[in-house]
Amino acid sequence: MRSARHDGAARREGPLTFVALGDSLTEGVGDPVDDGWRGWAALLAAGLGEGTVRFTNLAVSGAQTGDVLERQLPAALKLRPGLVSVVVGVNDTLRCTFDIRAVAARLDRVYAACAGQGAVLLTACLPDPGTMLGLPGALARPLARRQRAVNTVVHALSERYGALHLHACEGDWVTDRAMWSADRLHPGERGHRQLALRFHALLAGHGLATGPAPSPEPDSPGPTASASLWWLATAGTGWVARRCTDLLPQLLTLAADELRHRARGTSARLDLRASAAVSAALAALSLGEQTEVA
Repeated sequence: MRSARHDGAARREGPLTFVALGDSLTEGVGDPVDDGWRGWAALLAAGLGEGTVRFTNLAVSGAQTGDVLERQLPAALKLRPGLVSVVVGVNDTLRCTFDIRAVAARLDRVYAACAGQGAVLLTACLPDPGTMLGLPGALARPLARRQRAVNTVVHALSERYGALHLHACEGDWVTDRAMWSADRLHPGERGHRQLALRFHALLAGHGLATGPAPSPEPDSPGPTASASLWWLATAGTGWVARRCTDLLPQLLTLAADELRHRARGTSARLDLRASAAVSAALAALSLGEQTEVA
Protein backbone atom coordinates (compact mmCIF):
# COMPACT_ATOMS: atom_id res chain seq x y z
CA MET A 1 0.00 0.00 0.00
CA ARG A 2 1.35 3.44 -0.93
CA SER A 3 1.61 5.81 2.02
CA ALA A 4 0.18 9.33 2.00
CA ARG A 5 3.73 10.73 2.17
CA HIS A 6 4.76 8.76 -0.90
CA ASP A 7 1.62 9.85 -2.74
CA GLY A 8 2.37 13.48 -1.96
CA ALA A 9 5.88 13.26 -3.32
CA ALA A 10 4.64 11.51 -6.45
CA ARG A 11 2.18 14.34 -7.14
CA ARG A 12 4.73 17.16 -6.91
CA GLU A 13 4.60 19.33 -9.99
CA GLY A 14 7.62 19.82 -12.24
CA PRO A 15 10.79 17.72 -12.55
CA LEU A 16 11.65 15.37 -9.70
CA THR A 17 14.53 16.56 -7.54
CA PHE A 18 16.62 13.73 -6.10
CA VAL A 19 19.34 14.51 -3.55
CA ALA A 20 21.76 11.86 -2.26
CA LEU A 21 23.38 12.19 1.16
CA GLY A 22 26.05 9.96 2.67
CA ASP A 23 29.64 8.80 2.42
CA SER A 24 31.89 7.17 -0.17
CA LEU A 25 29.34 4.47 -0.97
CA THR A 26 26.88 7.05 -2.26
CA GLU A 27 29.63 9.25 -3.69
CA GLY A 28 30.21 6.31 -6.02
CA VAL A 29 33.65 5.06 -4.98
CA GLY A 30 34.31 1.78 -6.77
CA ASP A 31 32.46 2.83 -9.95
CA PRO A 32 34.89 5.10 -11.82
CA VAL A 33 33.87 7.11 -14.87
CA ASP A 34 36.09 9.62 -16.65
CA ASP A 35 37.88 11.58 -13.91
CA GLY A 36 35.47 10.84 -11.08
CA TRP A 37 32.90 8.47 -9.63
CA ARG A 38 29.37 7.60 -10.74
CA GLY A 39 27.82 5.10 -8.31
CA TRP A 40 24.39 3.67 -7.53
CA ALA A 41 22.66 6.99 -6.87
CA ALA A 42 23.53 8.41 -10.30
CA LEU A 43 22.52 5.13 -11.95
CA LEU A 44 19.21 5.25 -10.07
CA ALA A 45 18.57 8.88 -11.00
CA ALA A 46 18.77 8.00 -14.69
CA GLY A 47 15.84 5.59 -14.31
CA LEU A 48 13.51 7.57 -12.07
CA GLY A 49 11.39 9.12 -14.79
CA GLU A 50 10.87 9.60 -18.49
CA GLY A 51 11.32 13.37 -18.11
CA THR A 52 13.99 15.51 -16.48
CA VAL A 53 15.28 14.46 -13.06
CA ARG A 54 17.31 17.00 -11.14
CA PHE A 55 19.98 14.98 -9.35
CA THR A 56 22.47 16.33 -6.82
CA ASN A 57 24.96 14.09 -5.05
CA LEU A 58 26.15 15.71 -1.79
CA ALA A 59 27.82 12.54 -0.43
CA VAL A 60 31.48 12.85 0.54
CA SER A 61 34.03 10.11 1.17
CA GLY A 62 34.69 9.60 4.87
CA ALA A 63 31.47 11.33 5.97
CA GLN A 64 29.94 10.37 9.30
CA THR A 65 26.40 10.98 10.54
CA GLY A 66 27.52 14.29 12.04
CA ASP A 67 28.80 15.47 8.64
CA VAL A 68 25.49 14.59 7.02
CA LEU A 69 23.54 16.46 9.69
CA GLU A 70 25.71 19.56 9.86
CA ARG A 71 26.94 19.99 6.27
CA GLN A 72 24.96 17.95 3.77
CA LEU A 73 21.44 18.31 5.18
CA PRO A 74 21.24 22.14 5.06
CA ALA A 75 22.34 22.12 1.41
CA ALA A 76 19.82 19.38 0.62
CA LEU A 77 16.87 21.18 2.22
CA LYS A 78 17.54 24.30 0.13
CA LEU A 79 16.92 22.21 -2.99
CA ARG A 80 13.42 21.17 -1.79
CA PRO A 81 13.88 17.56 -2.99
CA GLY A 82 11.03 15.16 -3.59
CA LEU A 83 13.37 12.22 -3.01
CA VAL A 84 16.30 12.00 -0.57
CA SER A 85 18.61 9.04 0.03
CA VAL A 86 20.42 8.85 3.37
CA VAL A 87 22.96 6.01 3.52
CA VAL A 88 25.61 6.60 6.19
CA GLY A 89 26.99 5.13 9.40
CA VAL A 90 29.86 2.80 8.52
CA ASN A 91 32.48 5.49 9.12
CA ASP A 92 31.00 6.17 12.56
CA THR A 93 31.73 2.56 13.51
CA LEU A 94 35.40 3.06 12.58
CA ARG A 95 35.98 5.83 15.13
CA CYS A 96 36.94 5.60 18.80
CA THR A 97 34.20 8.17 19.45
CA PHE A 98 31.47 5.76 18.32
CA ASP A 99 28.30 6.37 20.36
CA ILE A 100 25.12 4.70 19.15
CA ARG A 101 22.97 7.19 21.08
CA ALA A 102 24.62 10.09 19.24
CA VAL A 103 24.32 8.28 15.89
CA ALA A 104 20.62 7.65 16.52
CA ALA A 105 19.97 11.27 17.50
CA ARG A 106 21.70 12.61 14.38
CA LEU A 107 19.90 10.24 12.01
CA ASP A 108 16.59 11.08 13.68
CA ARG A 109 17.13 14.78 12.99
CA VAL A 110 18.16 14.14 9.38
CA TYR A 111 15.19 11.88 8.66
CA ALA A 112 12.76 14.22 10.42
CA ALA A 113 13.95 17.27 8.48
CA CYS A 114 13.64 15.52 5.10
CA ALA A 115 10.28 13.96 5.89
CA GLY A 116 9.10 17.31 7.25
CA GLN A 117 9.51 18.79 3.78
CA GLY A 118 7.42 15.98 2.31
CA ALA A 119 10.35 14.18 0.67
CA VAL A 120 10.39 10.42 0.17
CA LEU A 121 13.26 8.92 2.16
CA LEU A 122 15.49 6.13 0.86
CA THR A 123 17.56 4.31 3.49
CA ALA A 124 19.66 1.15 3.67
CA CYS A 125 21.38 -1.06 6.22
CA LEU A 126 24.86 -2.24 5.26
CA PRO A 127 27.31 -5.11 5.89
CA ASP A 128 29.97 -4.56 8.53
CA PRO A 129 33.46 -3.50 7.40
CA GLY A 130 35.31 -6.08 9.50
CA THR A 131 33.70 -8.98 7.67
CA MET A 132 34.14 -7.35 4.27
CA LEU A 133 37.85 -6.79 4.93
CA GLY A 134 38.28 -10.34 6.21
CA LEU A 135 39.70 -9.23 9.57
CA PRO A 136 40.42 -11.88 12.23
CA GLY A 137 37.36 -12.76 14.31
CA ALA A 138 38.43 -10.95 17.48
CA LEU A 139 38.83 -7.73 15.50
CA ALA A 140 35.86 -8.23 13.20
CA ARG A 141 33.26 -9.06 15.85
CA PRO A 142 33.38 -5.69 17.67
CA LEU A 143 32.97 -3.87 14.35
CA ALA A 144 30.14 -6.21 13.36
CA ARG A 145 28.42 -5.51 16.68
CA ARG A 146 28.66 -1.77 16.03
CA GLN A 147 27.31 -2.08 12.49
CA ARG A 148 24.40 -4.21 13.70
CA ALA A 149 23.60 -1.46 16.20
CA VAL A 150 23.59 1.17 13.45
CA ASN A 151 21.45 -1.07 11.23
CA THR A 152 18.93 -1.62 14.03
CA VAL A 153 18.61 2.14 14.51
CA VAL A 154 18.22 2.68 10.77
CA HIS A 155 15.48 0.03 10.66
CA ALA A 156 13.58 1.62 13.54
CA LEU A 157 13.85 5.18 12.25
CA SER A 158 13.02 4.14 8.69
CA GLU A 159 9.77 2.70 9.98
CA ARG A 160 9.08 5.79 12.09
CA TYR A 161 9.44 8.14 9.11
CA GLY A 162 7.92 5.90 6.46
CA ALA A 163 11.18 5.51 4.53
CA LEU A 164 11.63 3.06 1.68
CA HIS A 165 14.28 0.84 3.22
CA LEU A 166 16.69 -1.48 1.43
CA HIS A 167 17.94 -4.42 3.49
CA ALA A 168 21.42 -4.59 2.00
CA CYS A 169 23.45 -5.89 4.95
CA GLU A 170 23.28 -9.53 3.92
CA GLY A 171 22.42 -11.81 1.02
CA ASP A 172 24.19 -13.19 -2.03
CA TRP A 173 25.48 -9.82 -3.18
CA VAL A 174 27.56 -9.41 0.01
CA THR A 175 29.55 -12.62 -0.52
CA ASP A 176 29.81 -12.37 -4.32
CA ARG A 177 33.30 -11.01 -5.00
CA ALA A 178 32.20 -9.95 -8.48
CA MET A 179 30.05 -7.26 -6.82
CA TRP A 180 32.94 -5.61 -5.00
CA SER A 181 35.89 -3.45 -5.92
CA ALA A 182 39.50 -4.28 -5.11
CA ASP A 183 39.27 -2.59 -1.70
CA ARG A 184 36.54 -5.05 -0.54
CA LEU A 185 34.67 -2.22 1.17
CA HIS A 186 33.06 -0.48 -1.79
CA PRO A 187 30.95 -2.09 -4.50
CA GLY A 188 32.45 -2.29 -7.94
CA GLU A 189 30.41 -1.20 -10.95
CA ARG A 190 28.37 -4.42 -10.84
CA GLY A 191 27.63 -3.91 -7.13
CA HIS A 192 26.60 -0.29 -7.61
CA ARG A 193 24.29 -1.40 -10.40
CA GLN A 194 22.79 -4.02 -8.10
CA LEU A 195 22.06 -1.38 -5.44
CA ALA A 196 20.54 0.93 -8.06
CA LEU A 197 18.35 -1.90 -9.35
CA ARG A 198 17.07 -2.77 -5.90
CA PHE A 199 16.33 0.84 -5.01
CA HIS A 200 14.60 1.26 -8.38
CA ALA A 201 12.37 -1.74 -7.63
CA LEU A 202 11.41 -0.23 -4.25
CA LEU A 203 10.49 3.08 -5.85
CA ALA A 204 8.70 1.46 -8.79
CA GLY A 205 6.55 -0.48 -6.34
CA HIS A 206 5.30 2.85 -5.00
CA GLY A 207 4.87 4.44 -8.41
CA LEU A 208 7.88 6.69 -7.89
CA ALA A 209 10.21 5.28 -10.55
CA THR A 210 8.68 5.32 -14.03
CA GLY A 211 11.84 5.19 -16.13
CA PRO A 212 13.74 2.09 -17.21
CA ALA A 213 15.59 0.14 -14.53
CA PRO A 214 19.39 0.34 -14.69
CA SER A 215 21.13 -2.47 -16.50
CA PRO A 216 22.71 -5.05 -14.18
CA GLU A 217 25.58 -5.58 -16.60
CA PRO A 218 28.73 -3.46 -16.13
CA ASP A 219 30.38 -1.47 -18.88
CA SER A 220 33.85 -2.32 -17.56
CA PRO A 221 35.38 -5.58 -16.28
CA GLY A 222 35.67 -6.06 -12.53
CA PRO A 223 39.00 -6.22 -10.69
CA THR A 224 40.99 -9.41 -10.99
CA ALA A 225 42.02 -11.43 -7.94
CA SER A 226 45.63 -10.28 -8.39
CA ALA A 227 44.50 -6.63 -8.55
CA SER A 228 42.55 -7.06 -5.33
CA LEU A 229 45.53 -8.62 -3.55
CA TRP A 230 47.83 -5.89 -4.84
CA TRP A 231 45.48 -3.17 -3.57
CA LEU A 232 45.27 -4.79 -0.14
CA ALA A 233 49.06 -5.09 0.05
CA THR A 234 49.69 -1.48 -1.01
CA ALA A 235 47.01 1.20 -1.00
CA GLY A 236 44.63 -0.89 1.09
CA THR A 237 46.90 -0.92 4.10
CA GLY A 238 47.15 2.85 4.04
CA TRP A 239 43.40 3.27 3.52
CA VAL A 240 42.58 1.16 6.56
CA ALA A 241 45.25 2.93 8.62
CA ARG A 242 43.83 6.37 7.74
CA ARG A 243 40.27 5.32 8.51
CA CYS A 244 41.15 3.59 11.79
CA THR A 245 43.97 5.77 13.19
CA ASP A 246 42.00 6.79 16.26
CA LEU A 247 40.18 3.45 16.49
CA LEU A 248 43.11 1.03 16.47
CA PRO A 249 44.13 1.27 20.16
CA GLN A 250 40.50 0.93 21.21
CA LEU A 251 39.90 -1.89 18.72
CA LEU A 252 42.79 -3.84 20.20
CA THR A 253 41.25 -3.37 23.65
CA LEU A 254 37.87 -4.51 22.32
CA ALA A 255 39.54 -7.54 20.71
CA ALA A 256 41.21 -8.46 23.99
CA ASP A 257 37.86 -8.16 25.77
CA GLU A 258 36.32 -10.31 23.03
CA LEU A 259 38.92 -13.05 23.56
CA ARG A 260 38.46 -12.98 27.34
CA HIS A 261 34.69 -13.39 27.07
CA ARG A 262 35.10 -16.10 24.46
CA ALA A 263 37.47 -18.03 26.74
CA ARG A 264 34.98 -17.78 29.60
CA GLY A 265 31.99 -18.66 27.42
CA THR A 266 30.33 -15.31 28.15
CA SER A 267 30.39 -13.74 24.67
CA ALA A 268 26.60 -13.37 24.83
CA ARG A 269 27.09 -10.62 27.41
CA LEU A 270 28.74 -8.42 24.80
CA ASP A 271 25.78 -8.84 22.47
CA LEU A 272 23.34 -8.10 25.29
CA ARG A 273 25.31 -4.99 26.22
CA ALA A 274 25.17 -3.74 22.63
CA SER A 275 21.43 -4.49 22.38
CA ALA A 276 20.80 -2.61 25.62
CA ALA A 277 22.69 0.42 24.25
CA VAL A 278 20.53 0.43 21.10
CA SER A 279 17.34 0.14 23.15
CA ALA A 280 18.45 3.04 25.34
CA ALA A 281 19.28 5.15 22.27
CA LEU A 282 15.84 4.57 20.73
CA ALA A 283 14.12 5.08 24.08
CA ALA A 284 15.88 8.43 24.44
CA LEU A 285 14.49 9.53 21.08
CA SER A 286 10.98 8.48 22.06
CA LEU A 287 11.30 10.29 25.40
CA GLY A 288 12.47 13.43 23.64
CA GLU A 289 9.52 13.24 21.26
CA GLN A 290 7.07 12.90 24.15
CA THR A 291 8.67 15.88 25.93
CA GLU A 292 8.25 18.04 22.83
CA VAL A 293 4.58 17.08 22.52
CA ALA A 294 3.98 17.83 26.20
